[in-house]
Amino acid sequence: MSSVQEGSWGDLLGGRNLFFAIALSGGVALHAINIYIATTVLPSVVNEIGGLELYAWNTTLFVVASILGSALTARLLALTGPRKAYSVAALLFIAGSLICALAQNMPVMLAGRALQGLGGGFLFALCYAMIYAVFDEKLWPRAMALISGMWGVATLLGPAAGGIFAEMNIWRAAFGVLIPVTLLYMLLVWLVFPKHKRDTAPPAGKLPLVQLLLLVAAVMAVSTGGMSSDVAVNVAGIGVAVVLVLLLIRREFTSEIRLLPRDALRLNSPLLALYITMGLLIIGMTSETFIPYFLQILHGQTPLISGYLAALMAAGWTVSEIWSSGWQGRGIKRAIAVGPMLVLVGMVVLALSTPRSAGGEWIVLSLIGLGLTLVGFGIGLGWPHLLTRILQVAPTDDQDAAATSITTVQLFATALGSAVAGMLANAGGLSMPGGTEGASSAAWLLFAVMAAAPLLSLLSAKRVISGFNAQRAG
Repeated sequence: MSSVQEGSWGDLLGGRNLFFAIALSGGVALHAINIYIATTVLPSVVNEIGGLELYAWNTTLFVVASILGSALTARLLALTGPRKAYSVAALLFIAGSLICALAQNMPVMLAGRALQGLGGGFLFALCYAMIYAVFDEKLWPRAMALISGMWGVATLLGPAAGGIFAEMNIWRAAFGVLIPVTLLYMLLVWLVFPKHKRDTAPPAGKLPLVQLLLLVAAVMAVSTGGMSSDVAVNVAGIGVAVVLVLLLIRREFTSEIRLLPRDALRLNSPLLALYITMGLLIIGMTSETFIPYFLQILHGQTPLISGYLAALMAAGWTVSEIWSSGWQGRGIKRAIAVGPMLVLVGMVVLALSTPRSAGGEWIVLSLIGLGLTLVGFGIGLGWPHLLTRILQVAPTDDQDAAATSITTVQLFATALGSAVAGMLANAGGLSMPGGTEGASSAAWLLFAVMAAAPLLSLLSAKRVISGFNAQRAG
């Protein structure tokens, strides 16, 4: 661990490392900005082309496709090298953005979002996969914080772009502007990374297709069940998803072709506690998808203002992650323990404040902003240390799988959380009866139930901290 303690921001942002840092953080920034643009303009999209009942599917399909991109990243990188891998990701992202910009109905929009998600998943996972390839281990926590800190950049640019385009009633341009930006990013990658494969890259093997199909099917089961206002159908969707996840776990134990690092899902594995903690924290924050809609319908805010208020969650995440990234020893354990508590408090504040239709009264908006900030701040506090820990405890010969598993788990949790959030919102009356009454009851049910995720993460975080203590004792 001593080598990890020596890393500094100066080391990460000096010399050749600076160019690597810019290239890697740029990919995450592009992915994150797109998410905030889409979230901000989505109410305007629904107003023009319809599809309110499919509102949550914009996030669900985007993230499901991102999971596939993330899981395929290690193979793509091994086959093609960094330059071509990034080019494939960028071209898929551009194609999806173009379809979204031209969509005349919600099914076409969803197809574009899925393509965007596939390309974005590649971009997202490539950035994490390249960290351990281009940086010394001592720089991993700082690099994780820098890359994740791009979500903070996204909170400045994404809502601004989306809000301005939405208020000008040209939301299609919000997707179109991503195309030239992505082309410029492709050029940057070609200048920074070598054209050939890494010397350390493993030979490309078979894909864990069965696990990927089970993963996607589990999310789709929850999403499909959540489209109904019938509670029995909702429960059936969740039940099917649970069965599919159990089959996935069994497959991981019995198959030589794995989605996650070796033995990652064993009960005594330190990786399992890390994945569960990450997943539960992410599930808690997926309720953010509906924040712009609630703010506009219940609190009379403009697309621009509602987009920025929603982005407070990512801003809190960025601030706390950069602040805590240099912590060591007890500081790391304290960050991992306190983070879920702050997320829980934030969710409770949102459950109490968001449903109140107060005409934009400042005290209610301040409470909503506080809740969003607390959720993000709590996640970011221990995030760089959870991610670094995954790379440290994973088997040496499974480092590629460990690096891409970070995004696979994060994106699966996002997709599952978005599907559950959509189910809860629809069950709460988002589309039936709809309007102010439906939005208010949907907001209460959504935040109250989703608060269970950070509550459960308190237990898994305790397991993670026990792993640190066991290592020190050993």
